[in-house]
Order: sequence, then C-alpha cells, then structure tokens
Amino acid sequence: MALNIVIMAAGKGTRMKSATPKVLHKLAGRSLLSHVLKSCQPLTADARIVITGHGAEQVEAAVGADGISFVRQMPQLGTGHAIQQTVPALVGEGTTLILNGDVPLIETATAKALIDACAGHALVLLTVDLADPTGYGRIIRNADDGGVLAIVEHKDATPQQRLIREGYSGMMAAPTAALKRWVGQLTNDNAQGEYYLTDIVAMAVAEGLPVLGIKAHSETEVLGVNDPVQLAQLERAFQARQAQDLMRAGVRLADPARFDLRGTLTHGQDCEIDVNCVIEGDVALGDGVRIGANCVIRNVKIASGARIHEFTHIDGEALGASVGEGALIGPFARLRPGAQLGSDVHIGNFVEVKNSTLANGAKANHLAYLGDATVGERVNYGAGSITANYDGANKHRTTIGDDVHVGSNCVLVAPVTLGNGATIGGGSTITKDVEPGSLAVARGKQMALPGWTRPAKKR
Repeated sequence: MALNIVIMAAGKGTRMKSATPKVLHKLAGRSLLSHVLKSCQPLTADARIVITGHGAEQVEAAVGADGISFVRQMPQLGTGHAIQQTVPALVGEGTTLILNGDVPLIETATAKALIDACAGHALVLLTVDLADPTGYGRIIRNADDGGVLAIVEHKDATPQQRLIREGYSGMMAAPTAALKRWVGQLTNDNAQGEYYLTDIVAMAVAEGLPVLGIKAHSETEVLGVNDPVQLAQLERAFQARQAQDLMRAGVRLADPARFDLRGTLTHGQDCEIDVNCVIEGDVALGDGVRIGANCVIRNVKIASGARIHEFTHIDGEALGASVGEGALIGPFARLRPGAQLGSDVHIGNFVEVKNSTLANGAKANHLAYLGDATVGERVNYGAGSITANYDGANKHRTTIGDDVHVGSNCVLVAPVTLGNGATIGGGSTITKDVEPGSLAVARGKQMALPGWTRPAKKR
C-alpha cells in the first residue's frame, strides 16, 4: 500500500519578526523542518513532499533534493489550499500522512501509529490533551463509540465545548483517494477566505468513513512555533527531554537545566558533565570522561579517562578531532580541526592546537600554539612558543621528534624538523632542522651544539 508523507512548510511566521522562513529557525542546532524530516526518515514512503511558499528557495536549498520533492503554495490560502497543491504529486491509493514543518518534536512512533490506524480507509487525527487548550480546535467525539464527529474551532466553540481539553494538533493520516476528492470540494466561504483542511472531517463523517483520534504521548510532541518565546520554550523542553534520556543511560549531569545537546552524543560508563556545557555535532565519550563547566565540545572523540577542564573549546569541524586516554585538556584550551591527541597528553591554559598530532605523553601546558605539527612522545613544549606554519601563501609542517624540549617563547618556522631528544633554548627562532640530541639556540643566528647533554632531572 502506497504511503505519501506531506510536510507543510509554506507559512511565513509573521510573529517570528524575522526574514528567515519559520521552518528554518533552529531548535537544538538544527532547523525545525529538519527535525520533522528526521522523524519521518525511518518510515518507508513512496513519496516525500514538502510544501514550500514563503522563502521557498531558502527552504528547498536547506532541505536538498535527496528523496524529497517540493510543491509550492503561492499564495498561501490555508491548510486545505496547501494540500490541494500536492494532489498531482500524491502516489497510489494508500495513505497520506500530513505533518507540520514547524512542529519539530513529532515522534516516529506517533507518525507510524497514525499510518497504521489509517490503513488506507480511515481518517485519523492526531490529538492531544492540553492543560490550556485555548486557540486549539476542540475534538468532538461520539459518546457511544468514541469516534470523532467534528473539530470545532476555538472561536466557534460554545462555552460547554470550550471545557473540552482534547485539541487537534494539525496533523493527520488520510486515505489518499478520499483526500484528493475531499480537498477538491473545499470552499473558502469563511471570514478569513481560506481553505481549511479540517473541513474534510465533516465530509468523511457524511460519507460514513471512520474518523479516529489518536492522542500524542505528550503536549511537547505537538507544540508548534509561532514566535521567539515559543521557540525558546520548546528548546528548553527538548533539552530537558534529552538530558533525562542521558541521565537514565548513566551520564551524570551536574544540572540538567544547564546542559545543551545540539547534535549526537554517544558515551561510555561513568561520564560526568558539569554545568553550562554545549555539545554539538557528533561527540563520543569513552568511559569515565569528565567535562568541566562552561565547555563547548563539537565533533570530537574523547577516549576513556580524559579530563576536559573548565572553559575549554573543542571544534573538530569536518576534519574531526580526538583526545586520547587519560589526556588533560584546559582550562581555557582550544582544540581545532585535525587536533589528534594521544594518551596522557596535557594541553593547558591558553594553548591552541590545530591540524596537529601529539603522541603519547606530550605536553604543552601554557600559552602556546601548535599548528600543522607532528609532535612525538614525551615532548615538552614551552610557554609562549608557536609554530609559524603559514608563509602568507602556503601552510607548512613542523615535525618534533620524541623527547624534544622546546623552551619558552620560541618560534619554529616551518617547514622544520627537530630530531629526537633535541633541546631548543628559550627565546629561539628556529628556521633550520635540528639534529637529534642537539641544543639549538637562535637569537639572531641559529647555533647548534651537537655534543651538548641535557642535565638530568633532579629526583
């Protein structure tokens, strides 16, 4: 049996007071419309249709064309008028699921329940019990069998009908053949001069077709967005739901009300996240990872036992980033795309790492920059030192061997290689390769002392 999924995304959203189309406003880092599309993704559909109108070009560009077809509603003359535009694109004689692009938290299970209840022969409405149903169309049910007799708009409801808490969500599943017929019979004989999709309920009742109402699991699932206040309220509701899911899975959040997940977070056991942290993109945490307060973590894999101290900013972007087992990062550190840190690496305060690999045990503890570098094991990289990796036209790489010591306030001018065990004297500007085991001091002219032996550590 053919399934059509139709998402209404043509509205302007005047109360948003924004040039951005309403369905492209962000919830948890993704557009409202993308949330709806994601919920529909597991459903096997013969046609997926997005109705665009206001800002159509922007909406269509944001969605892309991967299995999605677009129908434009110009001008916007109501929900029934929107569905009228889709009639030539509807496939087969099965079921058409109709969702709202500005109602982002619809769950896949709920959408599937509507489809299953419709089964190509019943009109099924998604309803919800509301603490305050003001503004919602009320569901009038048959007292004998519980079937839906009508939807009465709030402004038209009697005082008795306004006591009904069950409201219509704006989403439904309908037999495709009947839907085509019904929307063809709609009129705009009303004060707004619009074509209302809800008028098909009376048509179904008149034809003797079953009209059913399925209740959403929660009010949050069917809440739409009409203004910035509602968007912010829905954001907090969604974040609370995500935080609860994480805590039930074993993640310890210091305060779930001060946590934001704007992407995907996978985790091991015994992970802890302090307050005011923002997780974006794809983030994976191993066992026992601890993240301090006020961190922004994006597109990174953090291995078991690592500690991300307060005020750290990690953004792997498209290249990604990784933090090895037992590594200590921050506070006030920044890891940029391509930062690949081995186990027990230390990146301290005001240190930035970009497109660089640090092998096990390497340390850059203060006020330093490592860009386009390959750093060996147990390297100690001094405060104030940088890799000068850009010559104004091209990026060049710095290679630092195992057990190298780089003193404070050094400049390593790439391309340059520091051999294993080399020591760079503080304040040096290194423009030539340094042999393994050498001491290089460059304050004006670079000098290398191959026979120099580093003093032993005091115990």
